[in-house]
Amino acid sequence: MNTRPDKFSSLMEKTPPSGIRKFFEMLIGHDDVISLSVGEPDFPTPWCIREEAFYHLEKGHTSYTSNWGLIELREEISKYMSRYDLHYNPKDEILITVGASEGVDAVLRAILNPGDEIIIAQPCYVNYAPLAELCQVKAIPLDTSVNGYYPTAKQIEELITPKTKAVMICSPNNPTGTMIPRDELGKIAEVVKKHQIWVISDEIYCELAYDNSEHVSIGSFPEMKDYTIILNGFSKSFAMTGWRIGYIAAPSDLLKQVVKLHGYNTICAPIFSQYAAAEGLRNSWDEVEKMRVSYQQRRNLMYKAFCDMGLPVPEPTGAFYMFPDISSTGLTSEEFATQLFQKYNVAVVPGSVFGLGGEGHIRCCYATAIDKIKVALDKIAEFVEELKKN
Repeated sequence: MNTRPDKFSSLMEKTPPSGIRKFFEMLIGHDDVISLSVGEPDFPTPWCIREEAFYHLEKGHTSYTSNWGLIELREEISKYMSRYDLHYNPKDEILITVGASEGVDAVLRAILNPGDEIIIAQPCYVNYAPLAELCQVKAIPLDTSVNGYYPTAKQIEELITPKTKAVMICSPNNPTGTMIPRDELGKIAEVVKKHQIWVISDEIYCELAYDNSEHVSIGSFPEMKDYTIILNGFSKSFAMTGWRIGYIAAPSDLLKQVVKLHGYNTICAPIFSQYAAAEGLRNSWDEVEKMRVSYQQRRNLMYKAFCDMGLPVPEPTGAFYMFPDISSTGLTSEEFATQLFQKYNVAVVPGSVFGLGGEGHIRCCYATAIDKIKVALDKIAEFVEELKKN
């Protein structure tokens, strides 16, 4: 048996497991549990996308692709991004990744040096800070809870030091569902250009916007293309979580560095998933819209329920998450989520796993069948009433 005290990477040993996946693993073997935990659409992938994958599998198209991904998928992505006034050359400014999560890792490793700093707007998706810290950099948290759950240019500028290499944002946001207003994005863009840093913009939920809210990419502002790295993918809006298709859009000189790691690490995304994603961009927009409308209806139901419970909650304008404040119950986020699971068979994610501004909240995903959401909300309300009596 290997008994060396340093047999593992010290950096990896310090890295916590995903707080989201912890609650996902708890669900295994519990068919009677209603899950509002994992951000996964309950819709099947649109039929035209599945049919395209079947076709290419039947034709035996099961080879590697270029490390960059299929050119026809990159061309469709380039056309799609122009909707948001984003203009990228499909040949060397778009890279297909194995989900957007791989894109986060690859980008951070391509731009960060040991000792650098990266500002991360929190609460945020759980993989940002750990992946940054594995690059031996300092992740500087920015607490958006003091400002309606989106970062401001003033907050960012106050945290910038000579060591700052990048700032990471997500809009629409996971876990809060909030979006950064256009005016504020413009101000953030000016700060980024002034200090010559990167902005990494996670836009995976850009198609899930509600109440006529407008998704705006920071990369669309004047002169921002040279400073912006856009992460996106098909998992959420197209209900393609298991297909593992994401992409990075960025200046070509950066992607030439990223593709080296991508080539060593994954080689390429699955070819049939790439063909399917291209078909999705061509012909599945009616289905995408149906899903968006359904999520908005579920959001309305969940938002009213939490308000009726007396739990303050920011009204989401995008994504499919709600982030109610449960601090009035006297429990921590972890305690609330654990007891709700054990006593009422409802799974949510404690807000503490999402960083600053998360403690005292829970994240509830409404990409779950509406009948199950109604039952889960009734049980949460019952739990909250029980806690108020004690």
